[in-house]
Amino acid sequence: MFRNIIFSLILISIYGNAFSQEFKTADLVNSSLFPEQNSIRNTLNLSGIWNFKVDSNNVGEKEGWFSGLENGKPIAVPASWNDQYDELRDYMGIAWYEQNTFIPKVWKGQKIFIRFGSANYAAKVWINGRVLGKHEGGHLPFSFDISDYIHWDNFNTIIVQVENILKPERIPPGAIISEGGFNNYPAGNYDFFPFCGLQRPVWIYSVPQNHITDITVTTKIQTPNAVVEIKIKKEGVAKNGRLLLRGNNHQYEKEFSFQENVAFITVNISDVHLWDTEDPYLYDLSISLTDKKDILDNYSLPVGVRTISVSNNQILLNGKPIFLKGFGKHEDFPVLGKGTSYPVIVKDFSLLKWVGANSFRTSHYPYDEEYFNMADKLGILIIDEIPAVGLYFDKNLDQVNQRKEMCKRQISELINRDKNHPCVMMWSVANEPGLRSSYLKKESTDSVSFNFFKELIVTAKNADKTRPVTLVGAENEPYQWFSLADVVCINRYFGWYSQTGNIAEGARLLSNELDVLHSKFNKPIILTEFGADAYPGMHAEVAEMFTEEYQRDFIKAYLDVLDTKDFVCGAHVWAFADFKTSQGDRRFGGYNWKGVFTRDRKPKMAAYYLKSKWEKN
Repeated sequence: MFRNIIFSLILISIYGNAFSQEFKTADLVNSSLFPEQNSIRNTLNLSGIWNFKVDSNNVGEKEGWFSGLENGKPIAVPASWNDQYDELRDYMGIAWYEQNTFIPKVWKGQKIFIRFGSANYAAKVWINGRVLGKHEGGHLPFSFDISDYIHWDNFNTIIVQVENILKPERIPPGAIISEGGFNNYPAGNYDFFPFCGLQRPVWIYSVPQNHITDITVTTKIQTPNAVVEIKIKKEGVAKNGRLLLRGNNHQYEKEFSFQENVAFITVNISDVHLWDTEDPYLYDLSISLTDKKDILDNYSLPVGVRTISVSNNQILLNGKPIFLKGFGKHEDFPVLGKGTSYPVIVKDFSLLKWVGANSFRTSHYPYDEEYFNMADKLGILIIDEIPAVGLYFDKNLDQVNQRKEMCKRQISELINRDKNHPCVMMWSVANEPGLRSSYLKKESTDSVSFNFFKELIVTAKNADKTRPVTLVGAENEPYQWFSLADVVCINRYFGWYSQTGNIAEGARLLSNELDVLHSKFNKPIILTEFGADAYPGMHAEVAEMFTEEYQRDFIKAYLDVLDTKDFVCGAHVWAFADFKTSQGDRRFGGYNWKGVFTRDRKPKMAAYYLKSKWEKN
C-alpha cells in the first residue's frame, strides 16, 4: 500500500509539473547559427526513424504521453507525416514524436541545445518527461537549452507534440469561408498541400559556456576594394576575440574586444573578388573567442562580398543590372512531402543550372537552410518569403491583428536565420495577400491592409537595411500596396484564369498593365508568377489548355512581352515542378500541373523552350 501511495505521488508530481509549468516560447538567441562541428563544438543529428502516435482526441498531455509513447508506430524524420501512412494523408490534428538518444558525458560542462529545423505548425517539447517549451509557426528553426535536463552517458527521451490544425488566425490561414475562396480539402486558404510534422532535421549540439551566439555580416564595395562589417554577439565572461578572413590570396586578421557582449569589426579588403551569379566566390570567415592564448569558442561561415540595390528600372547586383530568370517553386516531392531531402535539393539545383535559371522565390515559406547554402555556392539568387500567403482582410480585426503579429515575428525569425547568405537578394513579406478579400479592389484604398503591410515592411527594413523588401500582388488586389515596396512584384494569369484559352489577349492585357504600373510607381517590376497547367504527356496539334503545347506557348507569349519592357527586371515562371495540393474542383488529381518539370523532375516541352531562350541570354 505504501509503495502504491508513493508511486501515485510520483505520477501526480510528473503530471502536475507538466500542467503547472509554463511552456516558455523559444527565443531567437541560440537559433540563428546552424549547428557546427569543430574542435570545440559538437553536433548530433537525430534524423532517422522515430516513434509516432496520433492524438486525434487531444488526450496526450492529460495522459502523460510526454513521458513516453506506448503503442506508437515508426515514422521518418525529417519528412511530412501525410504520405508515410495512408490514414495520415489528410490528418491535420495533433500527433506526437519520440526519439531516444545517447548524450556522452564528455560534453558535460558545455551548454547543450536541441534545435528543430521546423515543426509545422505548432510544437511543444519535453525531454525526460520535463517541459522545455513551445514554438508556433512552421518552416523556421527554434532551440531550447537542455543542459539541466540531461541524463549523462545514458539515453534521453525527446518528446515532441506537433499540431497542424488549420485555423483562420494562423500564417498561412486555413478554414476560411469566403466569397471566391478555395473550395478544397484539407481547407487551406492557399494552393499547396498543408503538409505536417517534423519536416527538417533535429539536432542536439553543444557550445562552450563562453560562446558566440550571433554573427551579422554586411558588405560594401569601393571598387576595386570592399568593406566587410561584422557584428558579433556572445554569451559568457570572455572579453576578447580574434577574426580571420581568407580568400583571393589574401588573409586578414583582427583582434577585437566586446562591449556588453557585442563587438563590431570592420575589415578592408583589397582587390576584392566579388560574389555574383556567374562567379559565386566565397571568402572564409572564422571567429574565435579568446582568453589570452586559449581559444574558448570558434565559429566559421562563408562570406560573399556583393551589394544589392534598386533603381527606377533595374535591380543592381554589384552596381550592374541583372535580369532574374527563374521560378516560383515548392518544397514538395513524392513520399517526402515537404521533408528535407539532400538528393532532391541537389537535383533541383542541377535542373536550375540546366535550364539557365539564375534565381527563384521561396514560395510561399522559408525553405530548408541547405537550399541557401547551395545557392551561395552555385550563384543562384533568392527572393526569401515568409508564409504570409492566403491572408484575408475582413471585419474580424482580431484575427487580422493576430495574423499581423505572427507575420512580424516570422519576418524577424527569417532574417535572423538567412541574413548572412549572399544569395538572398530580397525579402518578401506576403504573397497574394488579399486575393479572396471580397471588398478589396485594384483601385481601392484600404487603411487596414495598407497599415498591415506598412508594419511588415518596416519590420523587415529595421532588421536588415541592406536588402530591398517587397510583397507579391495578385490581379485585382489594391495597387496602393506597391507604394510600400522597393520592387513591384506581380502574379498574372491572363489567358488562364481569365481570358481563358486566349493567349494573345492575355499577353495584350499583361503589356498594358505593366505600362500602367511603371507609370504609376516608377519602380522596377518582376513578374513573379505566370504559367499554365500542363498534364504531362498531353498534346494537341493546335495548342489548347492543359496540353504541353499550350503551356509552352503561354510562357513564350509572356516572355515576349517582357522583352519589350526595359523596366521589367525579372521573370519567374510558375512553377518549377508540379506539386501536391488539397483536393478541389480546380485541381485535377489533387495537383497543380503548372510545373515545367513533373513532380519527379522530368522536363516538359516548356522546360526545353526556357532552356533554349535563357541559355542565349
